[in-house]
Amino acid sequence: MSLRFATGDMSSNPIARSHPLNNLIRNTFFAAGLLLSEGISTIASAQSGSPAAPSAAATAVQQSRAQQLMGATAPKLAELTDNVLFGDIWERPGLSKRDRSLITVATLIALNRPDQLRSHLALARQNGATEEELVEVITHLAFYAGWPSAVSAVAVAREVFQKN
Repeated sequence: MSLRFATGDMSSNPIARSHPLNNLIRNTFFAAGLLLSEGISTIASAQSGSPAAPSAAATAVQQSRAQQLMGATAPKLAELTDNVLFGDIWERPGLSKRDRSLITVATLIALNRPDQLRSHLALARQNGATEEELVEVITHLAFYAGWPSAVSAVAVAREVFQKN
């Protein structure tokens, strides 16, 4: 594989441009960029948190959780969260929400993001992943992402599983 293909410049290669994994790779890099962005804990909270009580200044239009948490400070990020991440990426038919949750949980373990992992473990349960499957993901990732990341993930999982 050439560096050109690996870095995403596929404009001169029609086979690479049409390869079905390219959309998955592009979307994975986009999601990883969001995960690495400032304020990701609010994005993760947007998935599983309950809406905050409306204030007196609340508009008549119901705001999404992302809009409530970051809309005033980072309106474009809130918009991308609603329209691209949840409105497009999580709704694509190529993977089930359960599979997307497992991928996201694995990514957050690998990146050692325990704050975001908390809400995504709960979301994974809502999307049909069992506790046993999630623990198996953590165990598997210990050998690929590092022992400390897995140990941190176990502590978060214990907390999430006890709440449910």
